[in-house]
Amino acid sequence: MSNANIINKTLGTLLVSLGIISSSLADKPSKHIAITQFVDHVAVDAVRKGLIEELAQKGYQQGDNLTVTFENAQGNAATASQIARKFVGLKPDVIVALTTPSAQAMVKVVGKDSTPIVFSAVTDPVSAGLVSSLEDHKSKVTGVMDAPPIKRQIEFIKTVLPAAKTIGVIYNPGDHGSVASLETIKKEAEAQGLGVVESTPIKSPDIQTAVLGLVGKVDAIYVPLDNMVVSAMKTVSSLALKHDIPLFTADSESVEAGAFACVGYSYAQAGQKTGDMVAEILNGKDPSKIAVASPDTIDIFINRHALEKLKLTLPDAVISKAHMY
Repeated sequence: MSNANIINKTLGTLLVSLGIISSSLADKPSKHIAITQFVDHVAVDAVRKGLIEELAQKGYQQGDNLTVTFENAQGNAATASQIARKFVGLKPDVIVALTTPSAQAMVKVVGKDSTPIVFSAVTDPVSAGLVSSLEDHKSKVTGVMDAPPIKRQIEFIKTVLPAAKTIGVIYNPGDHGSVASLETIKKEAEAQGLGVVESTPIKSPDIQTAVLGLVGKVDAIYVPLDNMVVSAMKTVSSLALKHDIPLFTADSESVEAGAFACVGYSYAQAGQKTGDMVAEILNGKDPSKIAVASPDTIDIFINRHALEKLKLTLPDAVISKAHMY
């Protein structure tokens, strides 16, 4: 076959493939989703990325048959409410609210029975007032919760640090998700023979002082799913490592940002599950028929640099299962 024929055949195949893709996209009517999140941090950014990627897999391609509006409240509750009011005016097909504060602001302004709202990265949607129950919520609000496996996380701290006696917990007392987790953290720590020292920054500039205040008082630090603290994870992790304190987190993405370890969910997977829900609603499914879900698997995540700096030896069973960053 001549080079010209080969080129023509290749171009023909490519055009056919493009035609198939265009036809597939044409099968999906153009839709509009509006996404809001409360603050920048690695876990929530991973959810948003996974969401968009999953929608593309389901045939909703941003820029083709999907319009995406995105707003970030930058940690400001008043801004979160302004974004909610803006979204009401936009009238998107689905609103996606990432993290508890954004979801609460959205439900307060939009209500539960008008525009479908899909939340994600929310620790306890029932106590946060987003849904009446996880399965039979009878509203247009549903989503993906990320309640951390706290029992396994505290057990993991004791497995890695069997001689540990005290852990420090850094959280913002204004963060609903962190406060909701605190009693469970204390209960599970006590079950493992661990005392708890709380350190509570109120605003971002307080975080460095909160970390330094634990130096010499604790054998490890644990950060729950706290929006403000996780958004400053690079600062928290560098300070902890500087003072040779193992830093454990409730979210896996913080390990990539420098924390030592986590037993938890992949937030990319949480985003994919969120995208699957949004696609179902865009395809016509009633959100009241979609139960609140959680990511499917729990994994171990270890930061290799922190492991080497801390000079810790992990059990073979941990190393063999861990995702190393």
